[in-house]
Amino acid sequence: MDKDELAAAQAYVRLLEATRAALSDPEDAPLYLPLLTSPMREADRALRGAGLTGNEDRLFALVRELQPSLSGSDR
Repeated sequence: MDKDELAAAQAYVRLLEATRAALSDPEDAPLYLPLLTSPMREADRALRGAGLTGNEDRLFALVRELQPSLSGSDR
């Protein structure tokens, strides 16, 4: 994994964590959804910079390498 791929995988994980936090309480979700704009923008830039836009298979492989717990295999 090169530095651009690492940055993209990390940005995706941050976006995923922010999304989970924003949606954790359905009642408050509308208040927090606008806060996802920044992590979405960061992830989008990082994906483009790593050449991963449209290559979800590679992105998810990198994310699993970075954080195996996100693979779902521990369920």
